[in-house]
Amino acid sequence: MNNKKAFIFDLDGVIVDTAKYHFLAWQKIAKSLNINFTHEDNELLKGVSRVRSLDIILGLGNVQASQEDKDKWLIQKNEDYLSYLVDMDESEVLPGVLKVLKLLKDKKQGIALGSASKNARPILEKTGVLSYFDVIVDGNDVTNAKPDPEVFLKAAQLLNIDPKNSIVFEDSVAGIQAANIGKMVSVGIGEEKVLHEAHYIFKDFTEIDPSFINDLISK
Repeated sequence: MNNKKAFIFDLDGVIVDTAKYHFLAWQKIAKSLNINFTHEDNELLKGVSRVRSLDIILGLGNVQASQEDKDKWLIQKNEDYLSYLVDMDESEVLPGVLKVLKLLKDKKQGIALGSASKNARPILEKTGVLSYFDVIVDGNDVTNAKPDPEVFLKAAQLLNIDPKNSIVFEDSVAGIQAANIGKMVSVGIGEEKVLHEAHYIFKDFTEIDPSFINDLISK
């Protein structure tokens, strides 16, 4: 029985919650430019590239900037963000995630990461989950941001599994749309009112029962 599927995971907000570190780093940049940047504003940056995120923040403060300044701020933001990651460990893995990864590994399923983050590997390493992933596709490997499905299609291709036999776990609207455009099964992790386009929605991985995973494999 060859029921091998591709299970593709986003990183931020799905495997680990590094969103808080992105927020602190962006807030520091915003503060230096006298822009008030709130947690609500931070929602606008979910699943969005670093370059686009900076443009959104500058737009919030009506700040015009040269490319030279933008480049400087992007480097500064990443350095601040990476400094927060230094102390990351396995305690940062979100509740219920390990249970699902272990089950998929036991069932010999294809496991991939599909993330816009350019720091995916060090994060997976620090949190002790790198060995679960057969394939990692991150921001260094793709040119198109979600909702373009490139990151997920590439992950399925590297696993040598058809996109229609692929399941994507995502916490952002753009990520869910990317999975759907790629003709994959989309599983939203978060709020139903936000992720209503997903085929399935769970508040977090603690709500995901082994029977749900088994059903996805056998379909």
